[in-house]
Amino acid sequence: MPTTNSLRPSLSIPVLVVSINLDLLLVVSINLDLQVSVVTVGAHDQLSNGPINNRGDFPTGFIFGAGSSAYQIEGAAFEDGRKPSIWDTFTHAGKMVDKGTGDVTSDQYHHYKEDVKLMYEMGLDAYRFSISWSRLILDGRGTVNPKGLAYYNNLINELVSYGIEPHVTLCHNDNPQSLQDEYGGYLSTKFIEDFAEYADVCFKEFGDRVKNWVTFNEPNIQTFAGNDLGSIPPGRCSYPFGRNCSMGNSTTEPYLGAHNLLLAHAAAVKLYREKYQETQRGQIGITILSCWVEPHTKLLKDIAAAQRMLDFHLGWFLDPLVYGDYPAAMKKIVGSRLPLLTEYDSKLVKGSYDFIGLNHYVVFYVEDLPRTSTKYGSDYILDMAIIPSFSKSARVKGGPSLPVNSWALQKLLEYIRMKYKNPAVSVHENGYPTFGGNWSDAQTMNDTGRIEFLQSYIGSVLLAMRNGSDVRGYFVWSFMDCFELIDGYRSHYGLYAVDFNDANRKRYPRMSAHWLSSFLAKIKRRDETPSSLSSE
Repeated sequence: MPTTNSLRPSLSIPVLVVSINLDLLLVVSINLDLQVSVVTVGAHDQLSNGPINNRGDFPTGFIFGAGSSAYQIEGAAFEDGRKPSIWDTFTHAGKMVDKGTGDVTSDQYHHYKEDVKLMYEMGLDAYRFSISWSRLILDGRGTVNPKGLAYYNNLINELVSYGIEPHVTLCHNDNPQSLQDEYGGYLSTKFIEDFAEYADVCFKEFGDRVKNWVTFNEPNIQTFAGNDLGSIPPGRCSYPFGRNCSMGNSTTEPYLGAHNLLLAHAAAVKLYREKYQETQRGQIGITILSCWVEPHTKLLKDIAAAQRMLDFHLGWFLDPLVYGDYPAAMKKIVGSRLPLLTEYDSKLVKGSYDFIGLNHYVVFYVEDLPRTSTKYGSDYILDMAIIPSFSKSARVKGGPSLPVNSWALQKLLEYIRMKYKNPAVSVHENGYPTFGGNWSDAQTMNDTGRIEFLQSYIGSVLLAMRNGSDVRGYFVWSFMDCFELIDGYRSHYGLYAVDFNDANRKRYPRMSAHWLSSFLAKIKRRDETPSSLSSE
């Protein structure tokens, strides 16, 4: 889910994750406002023989795929019994910038066979998609909807029949509206049990064919944007921190919601390991939004600010998963607003992953901002106390572009290798948008910028692997144009273009689709690889 959110009405930037850019590889400690351990990585490498041009440089077993999510691509929002998710409620309230909804979007619900064939022709190893909780279990708990069950069985079976691995996310930010109405969704501990029961249904029904599970997609942006800014569902916030919310508490809800999502994740992993993993022989993890951010200067205060952002954003989830507790900086700054991980919670959460998924798009530069508070208290942004920029020459004034800064992905992967004991990771989202215009415009179809982007970022993954990072896969966002959760239909990330004015939602391969097909076909994974891409 490529995401651009307003930190304040005057600043429109993505959620941030920060790292450090120094010339040497070292670990230092800075005694400023508090003790900060700063992990730094060296200058990025370059491929010695120029850009890669085929998958043969990667080890056997490395997965190349593309992604989507249920609300963004399925459509059929009111068919076969499906009930609303929090995204349905949000978009139907007219809260998207383009007033768009996911009611029909790419209509994969009715075109999944065509889409799987296109994936096969492209040569993909895997397809990453999510299950609509409110399609499978209409009210979030209780009886399984047979038509929803049939759809996901059909999609999974179609993928398997073509030799494509299904990589399934249980919840891609689209919780059932019924649970939101009943008890406030993930703000309540009741959510933990309901999510585990939903996960149990998915493991039972699909686990004989699905071997790669993700519990939540980008929980670190879900509660920040959803419960501090109010810019995505459930659209809760409080003055002066958020945007036109009728209810919420920006000072506490982001931390409470993230805490419950973390415990729900751990509960689902525990259930899978105890009940299914031995026989189904799959793996399970979580996917985190993970931008790369560098200090704006070499001043110690900016270096500390960068590390502080790492702690607040990436460390918010990875520290408990790897070490069993929240980062020390968060505990000191947030204080009693940060829920306590009890001894039981810590044991449950620590190690509750077989892999970590990373969604990466952009790099930022940050300056230290002296910590302040208001008479209304402090929220996630004030707690981090940073000033973000998209370059060293100017502070943020508008939305980001996506230049080719692939070195940032390499640095991110190497930071995680050093800081978090080199976990198995997969790049679950990485992609390049085009904006505006008709899908058929030459500029959007002959997407040489996207090709350059993909080639460069795939190369950075390879460099990180050569330096020791345990990267298992790379997934392009997205397989085809869809409803983007921030931009609606104003931006297009797809390898395939979709004509949203055509009732049949006809798909057309962009130049990048042909490039990726050629890249993957040079080392064949199957006995037969179709020679051309279809636009049927």
